[in-house]
Amino acid sequence: MFRSLLSRGNASTQSLSALEEPQALEDAMQAASYIMDDDLNKAEEELAKGNSAFHKLGKGVASFLRATLGFEREIMKEAAERLLEAESTAYDQQQKAIKHPSISASSIYSPGTEYALVLAQVQIMSAVIGVLTESVTESVKGFYKLRKAYMTLNSILEEEKRYLERTGQANTKPVESQSSFQDSSTSATEASTETSTLADDSDEFVDADESLETLETPEYLGHLSTDEPTAEMDKMTIKEKPAPLRRFSSTFYEGPGMDVFGDNVVDGFIHSGSNLCFGLILIMLSMLPPAFSTLSKIAGFKGDRVRGLAMLWQASKFTNINGAFAGLVLLGYYNGFVGFCDILPQHGRGAYPEARCKALLASFRKRYPKSRLWVLEEARMLAAERQLDKAMDILRSTDESLLKQVSALQWFERGLDLMYLHQYEECSAAFMKCVTLNNWSHALYYYIAGVAHVERYRELKTSDPGKAAEQAQKALEALKKVPEHTGKKKIMSKPFPFDVFVERKIKKWEHRAKEFNVDFIDAIGVSPIEEITYFWNGTKRMQPKDLEVSLQKLAWSTSEANPLWARETLDEHAILAVLTAAIYRNLGRRAEARSLLEREVLNHEWVEFKGGLKDNWTCPVAHYEMSVDYWNDYCESGSKEDLENTSRWLVKCAGWEAYDLDAR
Repeated sequence: MFRSLLSRGNASTQSLSALEEPQALEDAMQAASYIMDDDLNKAEEELAKGNSAFHKLGKGVASFLRATLGFEREIMKEAAERLLEAESTAYDQQQKAIKHPSISASSIYSPGTEYALVLAQVQIMSAVIGVLTESVTESVKGFYKLRKAYMTLNSILEEEKRYLERTGQANTKPVESQSSFQDSSTSATEASTETSTLADDSDEFVDADESLETLETPEYLGHLSTDEPTAEMDKMTIKEKPAPLRRFSSTFYEGPGMDVFGDNVVDGFIHSGSNLCFGLILIMLSMLPPAFSTLSKIAGFKGDRVRGLAMLWQASKFTNINGAFAGLVLLGYYNGFVGFCDILPQHGRGAYPEARCKALLASFRKRYPKSRLWVLEEARMLAAERQLDKAMDILRSTDESLLKQVSALQWFERGLDLMYLHQYEECSAAFMKCVTLNNWSHALYYYIAGVAHVERYRELKTSDPGKAAEQAQKALEALKKVPEHTGKKKIMSKPFPFDVFVERKIKKWEHRAKEFNVDFIDAIGVSPIEEITYFWNGTKRMQPKDLEVSLQKLAWSTSEANPLWARETLDEHAILAVLTAAIYRNLGRRAEARSLLEREVLNHEWVEFKGGLKDNWTCPVAHYEMSVDYWNDYCESGSKEDLENTSRWLVKCAGWEAYDLDAR
């Protein structure tokens, strides 16, 4: 019923002819390109000139980007409305294209496939918006939409593969798809039409087929290169490409070249868009934390990170908006998620294709010279290479983005790097700036700003008591604001894990102040800013000189400057041990790290760390640290014993019950 009302509301939308469709698509993609240059206002102004499904998709993308970068409720609501409008228009135009095949401008795909792709793109964005809302119901609906998008995209790729094989242009080995949701003869448009009532605007939920839960993703093969390859990349051999992580990682065959699509804008849009979306789905589902396991079952299939990355690389070859988004996701993945990881194939070589990433970034810096998004990725890349000073030079010398949400990301990254460099007053100022730019997590911003001043207070306490008192006051002002902002943001009706963490920390320090009969600022335990640095794996980005400074900050707890250490509890001793051990590991002092963990943490029972206001994260994280130490030993020795120890400790950590910030 809702669908029919929407359809009547868009009845004035005229079908595009085979000549008009490519022009409308090209106009929409040209307008949308302003999005990737940080000029959403210009993009929306240009997109407003057209009324096609492609133009409405572009407007939905603009709102979606604002929503996901800023997490602001009103913008998420606007994005959901725009995506619904784009979905309705795409559905109408798809039906007309199916009824009148001659109006389709595609030379490869079934009539209406371009609109099926628009529907899939809208469904993916709607799914993300749904998960970001505070509603469990919206999250569940989002995952049903994700399942629908998967089915459509799978059909598009199957149809494309058959075309390439039929015309002799396929560079992939013919492999049967093991997870098609419908017979391979079903076209994408039929699949989209067939599932149009699954879990859409009708608000009806349909259970996913239980038998699909263990199915693998289809055998498609992205081309691991960029549109502007470097000489260094050309010299790479197969052996230098990412090493197999599991059974499917050997399916990196050549994807279709650009010549297959010629000047056909519609075919290029479909191919790049389907690879972008399918790759994104596979990446998203492969990285869901355990809390989302039920939702992933709703989708009816599992993620595949290796194949997802391959498909994103294939999409990134295209110079349209799909290629740009694929590049943004790839760089975000490698500079962000991979940058957080300590256990990587071949000690990181296989997991991070450095030459490709740098070539990809260079191409986007050239294509979108005004965008700060790509500058931000360059800074993140430098930080991941332990070049924090160079990263800060870029962030300081680059003007703020015209887009508020991107500007917030710039300041957030700047604050983190300043934290790793122990420049506490600048660090605090950066996070206070974030408070004015977005609503993502004011509790986090105030907390980091506050504990930065705590560390500066400790530096000045003996040498300059007057300035130390000023720092203490600034710390107190920021930290007292933290509880006012916790619990205001939720995901699936639950507060953000970090909100829960910092609220408990503040209560713990208030309790200690009464128990020890000292001021709040003096009741704070082991360096909380070094603790935050660990949670963001900042130690992995530090030079040895920076790591040595961190050791000095931690040593304050056991020094004469801290008269409370003799009365400290087990959980505070464990915090100091874990943070120190992580720094030892990064300095190559792994035997010392293991000895410290065994002596201060691992010889205690887990129950001793639980309950009340205690920090309960140190025991499971100590197991993780042991695993990483042995992994680094294995990377040097190749010893089977070291590898077995890596696995043994990691399995213990992975199977742990819930604890503070376990999803980090």
